Amino acid sequence: MSDDSDKGPSRRGFLGAMAAGGALAAGGARAASDPLITEVQPWNQLLGEGVDETPYGLPIRFESDVVRRDVPWLTADPISSVNFTPIHALEGTITPQGCAFERHHAGAIELAKPDYRLMINGLVDRQMVFTYADLERFPRETHVYFMECAANSGMEWAGAQLNGCQFTQGMIHNMEYVGVPVRLLLEEAGVKPEGKWVLAEGADAAGMTRSIPLEKMLDDCLVAFKANGEALRKEHGYPARLVVPGWEGNMWVKWLRRLEVGDEPWEQREETSKYTDVMADGSARKWTWVMDAKSVITSPSPQAPITHGKGPLVITGLAWSGRGTIRRVDVTTDGGITWHEARLSGPSFSKALHRFHFDVDWDGSEMILQSRAIDDTGYVQPTKDQLRAFRGENSIYHNNGIQTWLVMPDGRVENVEIS
Repeated sequence: MSDDSDKGPSRRGFLGAMAAGGALAAGGARAASDPLITEVQPWNQLLGEGVDETPYGLPIRFESDVVRRDVPWLTADPISSVNFTPIHALEGTITPQGCAFERHHAGAIELAKPDYRLMINGLVDRQMVFTYADLERFPRETHVYFMECAANSGMEWAGAQLNGCQFTQGMIHNMEYVGVPVRLLLEEAGVKPEGKWVLAEGADAAGMTRSIPLEKMLDDCLVAFKANGEALRKEHGYPARLVVPGWEGNMWVKWLRRLEVGDEPWEQREETSKYTDVMADGSARKWTWVMDAKSVITSPSPQAPITHGKGPLVITGLAWSGRGTIRRVDVTTDGGITWHEARLSGPSFSKALHRFHFDVDWDGSEMILQSRAIDDTGYVQPTKDQLRAFRGENSIYHNNGIQTWLVMPDGRVENVEIS
């Protein structure tokens, strides 16, 4: 049950303290005599760069730490590996393409638009091949969706492992995609009555292939060629990729080259030996495509400690569900003894990231931070113990258990688990 009686520090009190000219706390609002505001600084006196200094705008050098990172020991080779979105350093919900995580099985390839082809074959009335220019002539749609790797948080099944929000939850991004509904392409080819499944195949050396139910393809899947207003990046499948909203990222086939309609699933490597959930008894559960409701506090977190000392503190994070929108996010500062309803900020799109905030007046004492998401189906994000009671500890994929951060009196944060 949510307890929203603790509303945190008031805006009136915060602004009043600032107006008084005194610091709220160590590292808080500065006195009016601060030379950085009372004295002329170099940037007030010198001309800046011209408008054509960087034809494609780049982040300022002061933000050079906000980058994707990998874990070198996680995979044998970076060609078939993953890096992580710096979600601890971002705000809002849209992930810049340059920060959005990558997962490759044979490296990111260069495929030019003139060389791009998309075949539709199998149980169709007309086998067809589309060029990139052909795709641009179809009616297009724009949607904001999250994409989460099924292995996000996978290393945490047996306990707290990596000390960073980026590394525990960063196999996710949220972008505005523009593309052609797969439905229109399949209608052009004409699906035969016995068609029930679609095989999506990529053009990279991995030969990535996934079986997807025809019903899903006709519902909301896209062949996307733009993200966040520009062309896809090479590492995200340029010039065109498949978008499978709410379902595991491995199904979002990049460099999409073929859609084959069939009457049964193909049982490919990525849906048999991989991307299945190994249960406690050793059996493997297939076809667990949907990414269930999940959330994480991104700040404070191990890579975003509290540096300003006691006083007003903004606790913020992200929540998402592959089944729809997020209805509510609860936050606890005492490890689940009491829960408080957070404030959802910004737009709430279906199958997209939601930003939440919870404001507190931190007294410098230890906190055990957690968040739990509730989606519009009524599903409540489980604890890790609840998840393990059903699934055991053999899994790699679909870990949506509640994440716990321990905030220490000096502001440092660690990845922990509580029982």
